[in-house]
Amino acid sequence: MLNLLLHTPTSRRFYRVEVSDNLFGEYTVLREWGLQGQTGASCLRWFSNLREAVHAAERFRRRAQRRGYALSAADAGGTQS
Repeated sequence: MLNLLLHTPTSRRFYRVEVSDNLFGEYTVLREWGLQGQTGASCLRWFSNLREAVHAAERFRRRAQRRGYALSAADAGGTQS
């Protein structure tokens, strides 16, 4: 549904936030982070409505940007699938 990819300009670190719906009518926010080319860490949270899920994803994006991550050029506006 919505996929944001952030990276650090000076290193190979990435941070990804993805919002999607599941088969049970809930929405999930998946966060992944780590070094490019390696298996990173991930965290999955469930929300009962889309508004809460997007709000949480936006909070995670802002926090990552405060820590030095920037939106990747390929996903500057987010991608929808």
